[in-house]
Amino acid sequence: MTEQIKLSRVEPRLEELSYPVTRDDAAMELSDVTVLLADGEENLGALVSEVGSDSFSSATDLFEELQNVMPIEAVGEPGQSDGDA
Repeated sequence: MTEQIKLSRVEPRLEELSYPVTRDDAAMELSDVTVLLADGEENLGALVSEVGSDSFSSATDLFEELQNVMPIEAVGEPGQSDGDA
């Protein structure tokens, strides 16, 4: 079953992984997670597989790398939030 999460819940979801973790292991563990974006959706495991680093020591490290591969449409118009506090 595919898990769906809002963009604002990505970092807390990453915190559920055991660190340190490799890019491939994280991508595999998150392959069933769909991130709901402002304009569409993306598979979190696929996004993780696109990051530049091979391993991560924390959820923060992985989340920062994900920011570089997220589509620009992920957050909608500049200055808007996804409405989930």
